Amino acid sequence: METYGIGGTEVKGDASEAITEIQQNRTLMIQKLTADPPATPKVVQGLTKIDDVFENYKPNIAVEFQDSDGVSREETLKFGGLGDFGIKGITAQSEFLQNLTMQKDQLNKVVKQLKSNKMMRKALENGETKLALLNSIYAMIKEIEQA
Repeated sequence: METYGIGGTEVKGDASEAITEIQQNRTLMIQKLTADPPATPKVVQGLTKIDDVFENYKPNIAVEFQDSDGVSREETLKFGGLGDFGIKGITAQSEFLQNLTMQKDQLNKVVKQLKSNKMMRKALENGETKLALLNSIYAMIKEIEQA
């Protein structure tokens, strides 16, 4: 292990980076983690692990999402660890993003089906069968909406 003078100890991992506890003789500098301005600056001591920092500051932010119809929706994202900053962590706590992910997955399945289904491709190449297929899809959508 190599020790560096600015912020911690590097731990060689098998395939990914690793983070260890900050040594007691080091100072951890943190930037603003929320949208709220601090009332008064304060020095917090005794935070030796990243989990301690998240527990102390409880970072969160209000995010406004806008759907395809232009309707805005606000959600608050909270961060309790480094994993919460990734795609999976953010999506897991946002109903709006979960719905978008589900729509994306469904559309990817449709595209995959269209690419691999020879009968479907032939039906889409012919104008009459394409129109008939579209009409049946619209009828199914209408039936689902009425149910």
